Amino acid sequence: MTATTNVIAFRPRSENPSLRRPRTLIRAAREGQSAWRRDRDLARLLRSDSAPRPGLALARLRAEEEMLNAARLEKRDDYNMHRHVLLMIAILAEMRAAVAATPEVSAAPLGGILTAAKDLINVRGTAIPAHL
Repeated sequence: MTATTNVIAFRPRSENPSLRRPRTLIRAAREGQSAWRRDRDLARLLRSDSAPRPGLALARLRAEEEMLNAARLEKRDDYNMHRHVLLMIAILAEMRAAVAATPEVSAAPLGGILTAAKDLINVRGTAIPAHL
């Protein structure tokens, strides 16, 4: 008998499901990344005086984007496509900023948060492409 086990260690799944949105919405958000200025645009989008630290606004942005996506799917009159694209641009930019602002940690508790943030960026199909 050997001392090694037959257990394979898998990365834990992130708490947040990946963003699955129409290809045109993701393409518009990707194109908007070049004109995104965090201090100016995030503060305006959040309707605040200044932009919070990287990653702190993600929950609020995701919640508002979920509401807009529900309005889109239900074909409601109050759906604002322009704001939806702006929110997607902000979410992509904030995920990048959060990953860049967090030092690389391997076994510490922050390692799971980093993995979750990177998993949100590295999804397949019509979701956010990994090469962003």
